[in-house]
Amino acid sequence: MALQKIGVAGAGVMGRGTAQSLAAAGLEVVLLDARADVLDQAREEMREALRLTGLFKTGKNALEKEPDEILAAVVWTTRPEALAECDFVVENITEKEELKAALYPRLDEICRPETVFAANTSVISITRIASWTKRPDRVVGLHFMNPVPLKTTVEVIRGFHTSEETLQTAKDLLKLMKKKAVVVKDSPGFVSNRVLMLTVNEAVWLAADGVAEPFEVDRIFKSCFGHPMGPLETADLIGLDTILLSLEGLMKAFGDPKFRPCPLLRKMVDAGLLGRKSGRGFYDYQV
Repeated sequence: MALQKIGVAGAGVMGRGTAQSLAAAGLEVVLLDARADVLDQAREEMREALRLTGLFKTGKNALEKEPDEILAAVVWTTRPEALAECDFVVENITEKEELKAALYPRLDEICRPETVFAANTSVISITRIASWTKRPDRVVGLHFMNPVPLKTTVEVIRGFHTSEETLQTAKDLLKLMKKKAVVVKDSPGFVSNRVLMLTVNEAVWLAADGVAEPFEVDRIFKSCFGHPMGPLETADLIGLDTILLSLEGLMKAFGDPKFRPCPLLRKMVDAGLLGRKSGRGFYDYQV
């Protein structure tokens, strides 16, 4: 299947990172969001990210095009109909099942029958997402990691009905993006988040119980295990609201109390302490 125009639904942190990687790979990108101000923010943050990357002309992440040329490949829109001619659509909207369940039937109506849909979800079953469409064989999971432009590997999830052709198309797209694919079976949380969310939640419990300060928890993981980031730093990067929604989704899917979110996590989300995107989480990011 030819891949030239790629749609990205959702212009948040993951959406803009995905759009940037696609545009840098020479693909036409249609970036959709319900809010014009989010699109404006995405454009500016993408411009700054490209500018910083462009300062370094060597290495695996070096840009092959000028930032303005990459940005020019992106169409910024609040109109879902703009996705009509896309060959492939990556969905990155908020990790709330009711929002995704409303979006996919709309995409199904707008896009051509052969268009592949890829869900960049943290925990929701790809098979369930596919059931909201009339093309379950053309739905696949692409779990990009944050920050998308700097991560070289993507978790690819095969739903119950995902066809071999769809799986290959997803791999072909990742190859164009210079990313490797690791294919796993469909299960809530897949491999990465089924493990990561438990780790983050337990790290929150450690901080809540006063066993160690957040920086001490993270220091142990970085110094003793060689992790580039500790679990609480990772939580701040992902967004504590996303962590909470993921844990709630895992608990609902498995009915297992081991996924019960730490009350401190819920309290921080209620207080608006979401991590990097709000300026404060387990660490302070305000200048």
